Amino acid sequence: MRTLFLILALAAATATTWAADAKAGQAAYDKSCKSCHAPDGAGNPAIAKMMKVEMRDLKSADVQAMSDADLMKIITDGKGKMKPIASASASAADIVAYLRTWKK
Repeated sequence: MRTLFLILALAAATATTWAADAKAGQAAYDKSCKSCHAPDGAGNPAIAKMMKVEMRDLKSADVQAMSDADLMKIITDGKGKMKPIASASASAADIVAYLRTWKK
């Protein structure tokens, strides 16, 4: 039963990503993410300094190597000092699609 649940969850995450819209993701990123992560995903140094964190460049190989599901989880649940982004939760798949346009 657990295996079936995992397969269905993976299928749902994959289907969500296929239906994702990078253009809508850019609008959601600009509204909910850009102030901390900068327009180009490199991170806002002032925010990083204030929060005493090192922000990874969202274009970097290690971030781009993360699965879509992992990136969506960070957007919706938060990670470390990053709080969940409620305004971006509904568009998390679109934001991930937009982040993928930055892949080097």
